[in-house]
Amino acid sequence: MNLRIPPTVTDRAFKKIDSSCESKTLRVAVKGGGCSGFQYVFNMVDQVNEDDQVFEKYECKVIIDKISLEFLQGAEIDYREELIGSSFKISNPNASSSCGCGTSFSFSPSFE
Repeated sequence: MNLRIPPTVTDRAFKKIDSSCESKTLRVAVKGGGCSGFQYVFNMVDQVNEDDQVFEKYECKVIIDKISLEFLQGAEIDYREELIGSSFKISNPNASSSCGCGTSFSFSPSFE
């Protein structure tokens, strides 16, 4: 039996999209590459595809394509402001390891 836990998006992430982005839609994707095997990609877009999973709040959207959604089961998408910079961050329980920059990871699913 497969246990599927959808990712969550924090209020802080939605508020950042609302306050600084004209399109109000953030696409989150997982692509092959990076120093650990996979990497997170964040893009502001105007189009939502038919097979996208949509998370919506404050008239803003976070969208994730069907393939990337598999890598992001149970993950938290957040926006963090730190001394070294501000950016969208993902806390992913499926990442068995990650690089120092936090945008690259290796995949180890937490469900069966």
